[in-house]
Amino acid sequence: MTLHAPAAPLSTDEAAVHADAFDAMASNVESALLGKTEVVRLALVALLSQGHLLLEDVPGTGKTTLARAIASSVDGIWRRVQFTPDLLPSDVTGVTVFNQATREFEFHPGPVFANVVIADEINRASPKTQSALLEVMEEGAVTVDGVRHTVPAPFLVVATQNPVEMSGTYRLPEAQLDRFLMRLTVGYADPAAELAIIRGDRLVSPDALPSSTDAARMEQVRQAARRVYVDDAVYEYVLRVARSTRDHPALSVGLSTRATVAMAHTARTLALVSGRPYATPEDVKTLAQPVWAHRLVLSPEASVGGRTGVDVLAEILSSTPAPQPGHPGATANR
Repeated sequence: MTLHAPAAPLSTDEAAVHADAFDAMASNVESALLGKTEVVRLALVALLSQGHLLLEDVPGTGKTTLARAIASSVDGIWRRVQFTPDLLPSDVTGVTVFNQATREFEFHPGPVFANVVIADEINRASPKTQSALLEVMEEGAVTVDGVRHTVPAPFLVVATQNPVEMSGTYRLPEAQLDRFLMRLTVGYADPAAELAIIRGDRLVSPDALPSSTDAARMEQVRQAARRVYVDDAVYEYVLRVARSTRDHPALSVGLSTRATVAMAHTARTLALVSGRPYATPEDVKTLAQPVWAHRLVLSPEASVGGRTGVDVLAEILSSTPAPQPGHPGATANR
């Protein structure tokens, strides 16, 4: 499939307007999560790219706070599901029940019917319950008793998991990991931010945040992102990296076509919110770890050797030549 530049390229002034609105949105979320500018920006890029987020870190670093802050910043409905071993698929998607009064079957929607769904500690649910999210994350709909039900738009799943405490958890399968556009690590706050958090300075409860965008505004951003120019050299760079992962001896499974399409789409959004009407190889490098690393499957030998997907991806990026700055589309707007 050949990808072409948009028919109506975005202007620098238009990109600047969208970038300013994005900065305001990011500042709103940061008021509930101090000192995490880069994580917040990437999370919002995922939201605007119509992707889903997996927040992975040790307890107490702000994973749920970030998820709740994003939910509050969206002028829509949000629901939180606490994933536990006894959670059933119907507890997430909904269930069809027989109404004695009307003598008809009625569908009672589950918490997945919201604009933002927080799947807290997703790896504590059984694989069967985890799989209940596969269809809705990919297609924006669930099928219950043979009937398809569409969830509201926009739709975002923000899942959290603790990678350290594995007792009583179930590893997310590759098919589910591939549904997440990004995997982000919040990390500990820097000393200045943590001191402000301890004091309670300038910290706003995520539930008290005002909405800073709505469905219509997000759709405007998405339409503008589709008009961001991407040179063929950048597309080819994405493809070269992907093909290198498929042939790498340390990997059993490399990047899929879904992963390359996701990168191109997300790079456009990152360029737009950075105030540029064109994407660059640097956008790809910035997004490589959050968008790609969690999709890689290590070979048994590499896994035993202590290597990670992040390590292998960094090695591939360092050995794959990127388009030079002077290449049309790499730094110049067309």
